[in-house]
Amino acid sequence: MDKDNKPAIRLSGLKKRYGSGDAAVDALKGVDMTVWPGEVVGLIGPSGSGKSTLLKCLGAVIEPSGGHMELAGETIYDGDSDGWKIPDLRALRRDRIGFVFQAPYLIPFLDVTDNVALLPMLAGSDNAAARKRALELLTALDVQHRAGAQVSQLSGGEQQRVAIARSLANHAPIILADEPTAPLDSERALTVVRILNEMAVQYQTAIIVVTHDEKIIPTFKRIYQIRDGKTHEEAGEGREI
Repeated sequence: MDKDNKPAIRLSGLKKRYGSGDAAVDALKGVDMTVWPGEVVGLIGPSGSGKSTLLKCLGAVIEPSGGHMELAGETIYDGDSDGWKIPDLRALRRDRIGFVFQAPYLIPFLDVTDNVALLPMLAGSDNAAARKRALELLTALDVQHRAGAQVSQLSGGEQQRVAIARSLANHAPIILADEPTAPLDSERALTVVRILNEMAVQYQTAIIVVTHDEKIIPTFKRIYQIRDGKTHEEAGEGREI
């Protein structure tokens, strides 16, 4: 983490309100957050505290109601001046934000390599370049021996590794991981977290991990706890994996 560089993510007073009038619900009430390239940060909090809403705002899936959001120093959203500053949010999600979910959501009729290569191809890479990038990532994640396998032939841990490879396929500077270890046992969960940390350093990617998983929370060096729609930064244990 080189703090001479710009933060990968900077949020200032980010808000999200659902509904209006007496039925309005303030899910986010002024979130502040900074995440640096090469850093894995935990986001924790009870159900209903605003974690999912915050992740959707960060992923440009829903529009905030106020505040300011920057990615790599570029203003993406500004509630004081007409909202989104990026004309093509689909391209933003495709090119600059990787997603890892609780379930891998791999495409069952594509093999492992094609699952990873699909996103770069959709972004304009030719087939050879996309498949080369896919194999590079599969090798880094130690699943290159499954490159030609079908999704149904993979274990749960292998599927999650492929999902991580897919999230990195477009060189996304940001990865948003939503409960990525929830379906895994302790050993595989810690392996996934170790991989995320290695990938963050290797590719200088900023990673936010939303989790309830008590097995992995001690591994984070920094944690944002969200309560009642606001974040509170805490120093984590940073336990070696």
